[in-house]
Amino acid sequence: MTAEKPALVKVPEVTLLFWLIKIAATTLGETGGDAVSMSMQLGYLVGTGIFAVVFLAAVITQIKAKTFHPLLYWTTIVATTTVGTTLADFCTRSLGIGYAGGSCLLLLLLLASLFVWKRSLGSVSVATISTPGAELFYWVTIMFSQTLGTALGDWTADTAGLGYTGAALLFGALLVAIVIAHYASEISSTVLFWLAFILTRPLGAVVGDFLDKPHAQGGLALSRYSASAALLAFMALCIIMFRQRPAEARH
Repeated sequence: MTAEKPALVKVPEVTLLFWLIKIAATTLGETGGDAVSMSMQLGYLVGTGIFAVVFLAAVITQIKAKTFHPLLYWTTIVATTTVGTTLADFCTRSLGIGYAGGSCLLLLLLLASLFVWKRSLGSVSVATISTPGAELFYWVTIMFSQTLGTALGDWTADTAGLGYTGAALLFGALLVAIVIAHYASEISSTVLFWLAFILTRPLGAVVGDFLDKPHAQGGLALSRYSASAALLAFMALCIIMFRQRPAEARH
């Protein structure tokens, strides 16, 4: 009798380092997406098309990988954040459905993805992402969450009138509340993970806008290219200097 082959999980375990890189990646998605669609003046539709190709290529490579590769994983995350940025901007601005309409539509798509994933495979926990089917659900759900986060960030900062600093403080406070709930309540860790994953995206969106928007709009007026390069360097440094392990498989 041969021993059962252990399940392979190709996503990192959830640690403080994971969340630091995730926030940097979501901020990079905002500055990088805006650099292509706005600074290069390619527009939201063309930008979405470019990043969608990158996203599909990264997801296919990630799913086909035989082991966990931190660099590949975070490249795929950045691909979801950039396509999420341009797609959200296209939906809310070019299609004219606004931040509220875009956020509601994307929230429904996100919830539908999680529902179908749960009904199909029985769990949406990171620890159970050990098959190509689960990985596909994971990346589709992440793409919807990144797109929703962009719309939420813009809605809160612009329409709600909180500005970039106020919106960043709001989403930061919500993330702190999730951390407290993780240690002080019996709420499912899977539920808290996805809530935190979703909320880090609007936090990154408003921080990214704060970095590159003009002073008149409450930003620092930094170059989108230099801001993106700095964020990319930070992520690369974290990936190189600190070892990341794959999440422990669980069924």
